[in-house]
Parts: sequence; structure tokens; C-alpha cells
Amino acid sequence: MSNAQRRAHTDLLPVYGVPFSAIPVDLERLFGRAAPRILEIGFGMGETTAAIAQEHPENDYLGIEVHTPGVGSLLKRIADLHLGNVRVIQHDAVEVLQVMIASATLDGVNIFFPDPWPKKRHHKRRLIQPPLVALLASRMKPGAPVHACTDWEEYAQQMLQVLSAEPALRNTAPGYANRPDTRPETKFERRGLALGHRVWDLVFRKI
Repeated sequence: MSNAQRRAHTDLLPVYGVPFSAIPVDLERLFGRAAPRILEIGFGMGETTAAIAQEHPENDYLGIEVHTPGVGSLLKRIADLHLGNVRVIQHDAVEVLQVMIASATLDGVNIFFPDPWPKKRHHKRRLIQPPLVALLASRMKPGAPVHACTDWEEYAQQMLQVLSAEPALRNTAPGYANRPDTRPETKFERRGLALGHRVWDLVFRKI
């Protein structure tokens, strides 16, 4: 954790952070306006989150991440770019979804490059599992997209299987989707593509 990330976490989490609570958060009050609300689970170092929020000031973005350096990094980007449409929750995503996000309130969900847990005995730790997907779907408005991506082919296959099995969601493509313009390429992704690695995107919509 860098000194800049540590300072940002200490100074800016009280400004842009949302403490975990056992009651649903009032998103309109939180952002001070009525606007489309996009949830991002596991924003990493926040590079993509900040870029999307800057490009789409008409939307509000709520990011969930447990990794303190990543939270500090995104908080610093929020302050440096003067982003008024991003808020951060540093807590377990499943618990946040269960108690802080009301039913049918999200206009979209982004899950970019979740931890693949590549060893078979660790697959149960993967984020994209049927109970989580069902919970997400219950929090999404009709028509809202859930956009997931990974650079692990085996995980992409599991994601496709799990998302396709959720009756409340419908795939927008015959299988994997082309990368939407709304998802900027990260430096990590560009390096991987230059080495011949592939990224699989999936975009499903709430029925």
C-alpha cells in the first residue's frame, strides 16, 4: 500500500465512502439526485471505474471492494478527477447486496476480472455462483444489464453456464459478447492482449 493510497483511504473514505449498514441505502439521497445507478463488484485499483464514471457523468456508480490499497487508489482518482458520481463501500459484496441494496433498484452491474481462483479445489470461492447471480438479479431493474468479463477461459465457461441458468436473466449474445465500448481496456488487459491472451465478455439482461 503506497503512502498516497494510505492518505487517500484515511482522508477520503469518510467523504466518498458508505459505511456498511444493516438497512438499505437511500441511493437518491446518497448521490443527491435521481440518475441511473450502476453497481461494480470488485473494482480492483479503480482505473476502469474512474474512467467509466468520468465518461458517463449522467450515471451514478457504487463500487464495492475489500482490498484497502484498491479502495485508496480509487478514492485518490475520485478526488483528482473531481468525480461526484462515485461512492465506495469497503465490505463483502454478498452482505452488501443482501441488506444494503433494495430489490429492483440497480440499472446495471459490472463485474470485471473477478479473482479466477484457478485451482479446482478453490473454485467454490469464485464470485460468480448461482446464489450470487440470483441475488444480483433480484436487485436489478427489468432491462438492466449485468456485464462480466475474465481472461481465464475455464472461468468464462463457468460464468456463461451460471448466468445462462438464471431464469431472470437473458443473454444479449449467442454466447460471449463483443467488448462493449462502455468497458475501457485496462493497462493489464492491453499487456495481456499483446501477449496473445484473450478476454471473454458476457452481457446478460434482467427480464
